[in-house]
Amino acid sequence: MKVLVVGGGGREHAIIKKLKENKEISKIYALPGNGGIARDAECVAIGATDIEGIVDFAVKENIDYAVVAPDDPLVLGCVDALNAKGIPCFGPEAKAAIIEGSKVFSKNLMKKYGIPTAEYEVFTDAAKALEYVEKSELPYVIKADGLALGKGVIIPETKEEAMDAIISIMNEGKFGKSGDQIVIEEFLTGPEVSVLAFTDGKVVKPMISSMDHKRAHDNDEGLNTGGMGTIAPNPYYTEAAAKECMEKIFLPTINAMNAEGRTFKGCLYFGLMLTPKGAKVIEYNCRFGDPETQVVLPLLESDLFTIMKAVTEGRLAETEVKFSSKHACCVVMASEGYPVSYKKGFELTIPEASENKVYVAGAKLESGKLLTNGGRVLGATAVEDTLENAISAAYKLVETIHFGNAFYRRDIGRKALNATEV
Repeated sequence: MKVLVVGGGGREHAIIKKLKENKEISKIYALPGNGGIARDAECVAIGATDIEGIVDFAVKENIDYAVVAPDDPLVLGCVDALNAKGIPCFGPEAKAAIIEGSKVFSKNLMKKYGIPTAEYEVFTDAAKALEYVEKSELPYVIKADGLALGKGVIIPETKEEAMDAIISIMNEGKFGKSGDQIVIEEFLTGPEVSVLAFTDGKVVKPMISSMDHKRAHDNDEGLNTGGMGTIAPNPYYTEAAAKECMEKIFLPTINAMNAEGRTFKGCLYFGLMLTPKGAKVIEYNCRFGDPETQVVLPLLESDLFTIMKAVTEGRLAETEVKFSSKHACCVVMASEGYPVSYKKGFELTIPEASENKVYVAGAKLESGKLLTNGGRVLGATAVEDTLENAISAAYKLVETIHFGNAFYRRDIGRKALNATEV
């Protein structure tokens, strides 16, 4: 079978490496892929948001199955367009992908169906939003309505910072049309948990939990990023928490989407906060998280392609989704200056023996050399019997990888280790 994977980051690299384990698949194309992915799939220079180009390629090459991984093409209707040509896909249709595409939609959905989340207000007028924050007590969270590369969430430390954020998003168009509306919501406290889940719109099969590290620098300082590293499983996500989330969040969300005529099939990401008043939803994503995928999929013992086809065909209930009892840690190596500005084009060297444990996000091939080509360059992942060993092995792996202006957090997993010691 010929499989097409839309996207070109570390998440897509992890998906492709896992798909390669299935002997049914004879060829994998990545659109557009990257220089690191080129070692595992044939990369084609068609952008992830070039829906027409993706569909034309899929038809021309007689693609048997497509995996649409990033948020943008899902929200733009890539799955719809491929399905219209008879190509089965893993990923939700546009009408379901709106659960990530619009925070206003998702907040209103949770309110309507009683799914626990933070209290919130929606604003379409910057003046009214400014008036609201002036009267409100900190802390609160400001979110752009639409997609913003994981950077559309601001937790201001002062009212001046809050006002600057609103002006930047709504008046100056920092995130384009994604900032035409904003959500200002209650600041929740408690451990954060990421849970990715397979769903065919009928049943939900959660993957192993994980803990992301969003801030750029150690001790959760600096700007929010797309993610600087992650561990799995998350020690805060107990069996009791998992049961509560299934009953109060996961199944109610799937049922709510069905009731709205927006059946969700694919990977639904639940960003959760375990508050003193119970688990609450911080955000939904309509796809695999990045870099959570880089620790979750290495722990998946069942065949990913078999699961994906079962999701597409509505057979998830009868399909095994089994995870290892081991632990995984992924440390993201980024370019100095990320997420603001950074230099690219440094030669990247990854030892051949380590390639299977490295997921490349931002790199290109030029004259046979791998060069950095992004903010987040790669994720170095280790799987071990204990969390402590997984963290140690991931950092040992990082020490073997080299490129100019590399930087990474030195405390990935520390918070999780502290939780296991309590």
